[in-house]
Amino acid sequence: MTSVDATSPLLVVVRTLLALAVVFVLLATTGWTTIKHRPVPGPSREAALAAWARDRTEHGPLPAPGSPAARVAAFFAGLGHARAVALAERHPLVVGNLDGAPVALRYRANRITLDRALAAEGGRVDDPRLSDEGRHEARRRLDRFASMLRPGRQILSFDPTGTGRAAEVLGDLQHAERVSVIVPGVDTNLLTFQKTHGRYGAPAGMAEALYAEERRASPGARSAVIAWADYTAPAGVGVDAMTGRLAENGAARLVRLTEALPGHARVALFCHSYGSVVCGVAAPRLPARVTDLAVAGSPGMRVERAAELGTRARVWAMRDADDWIADVPHLEVGGVGHGADPVAREFGARLLSARGAVGHSGYFAPGTESLGNFAAIGVGAYGDVVCARADSACHDGISGAEGS
Repeated sequence: MTSVDATSPLLVVVRTLLALAVVFVLLATTGWTTIKHRPVPGPSREAALAAWARDRTEHGPLPAPGSPAARVAAFFAGLGHARAVALAERHPLVVGNLDGAPVALRYRANRITLDRALAAEGGRVDDPRLSDEGRHEARRRLDRFASMLRPGRQILSFDPTGTGRAAEVLGDLQHAERVSVIVPGVDTNLLTFQKTHGRYGAPAGMAEALYAEERRASPGARSAVIAWADYTAPAGVGVDAMTGRLAENGAARLVRLTEALPGHARVALFCHSYGSVVCGVAAPRLPARVTDLAVAGSPGMRVERAAELGTRARVWAMRDADDWIADVPHLEVGGVGHGADPVAREFGARLLSARGAVGHSGYFAPGTESLGNFAAIGVGAYGDVVCARADSACHDGISGAEGS
C-alpha cells in the first residue's frame, strides 16, 4: 500500500474540507453558539477594579491584578493580618480573585462577595420586569450562591459577572504536599458548577469524588483538590468549542493559578473535554511543580505529539469506549479543531484505563478505574495506575512504579 505524504496538497485539501464540513454541521445544528453575557445586579468587576486602583496603603499603591504572585504575596506579608483583613473587606471582589493573596483571606473575601451577590439576586426573583426565563435564572443563581455559602466550603475564586467563574478547594491547600486541579470543559459556569443530576459531571462533584478517592488511596497524604471553573468556557458544542480562542485566556489564568499556589506542593492537572485544550495551550508555561497532566475525553491539545507540548510533566490520556468525542475529527486546519487524538498511540501519551466510565461525563464517577487512576496520579501512587492495555507501558520511566 502506498503511503500518503501528510503535507501533500491533496491531503491538505481533504483535511480542510473535512474541517469545514464539521463546522457546517455544527452551525446547522447548534447555530453560532457563543458566550452570551447578560447584565446582572450586584458586584461590578469594573467598579471593583477602579476602586482598588484608587486605594493606597501607607507604603503606596496596591498591586495591580495580574501582578506576579510572588509580588502580591510579599505585599500581603508586609501588611500584617489586621490590615490585610481590612483591605479584603473593602475590596472583596478583587482580593477574592487575586492570585498570590493568602488563601484564607481569599476564602473570607469571597464569602463577602457571595453575600452581596445573594442579596442582589434576591431582589430579582420576583421582579415583574423580568421574563419567566429571567426569574427562573435568578432563582437558580440564588440557590447556587446560597449553596456556596454553606459552612465549610472554601471558595478560592468567585466572580458573578456574566456567566460567572468560580473555584473551590477541598482539603488544606495551605499545607498540602500534593494538589490536584480539575479543569472542566464546555458549558462550565456558575449555574453548572455543581449539579444534583449528573453530579459527577460538574466541577464541584468531580472534585468531591476525586478528593474522597485520593483519601482512600493514601489516607495519610496531605492532599488538596481544586475544582477550577475560573475561566470562560465555551457555551455548547459550537464555534467557540472548535477553536482555541477561549482556551488562550483560560490557559493564562491556569498558569497564574499554578504559580500562585502556596508552599511547594507537587501539582497534577486533570483536564476534561475542552479543559484539555486549555491544558494543552498552558503546557509550555506551566511551572516545574506541575508534574502530571492527565486528559480525559479530549478533542485534542492543539499539538500533533505529546512532545510538542513543551512540558516536563508526564502526559496521561484516557477515553471511554462510549465517549462521543471519539467521533469528532482530530485535526486542526485554519484554527478550527484541536489537533491529534491524545489517546492515539502515535501521540505519545501514557494511556490509562477508563473502565467503568460511561459516556463523556463519567470519568469522575465513584467506582470507575478512571477515577481510581486520577487519584493514584494525584497522590503519587504511580504503581497503582492501571494502564489502558496490559503491556504496562504507561508506567515506563517512573521511579517506583510497576514496569519502570
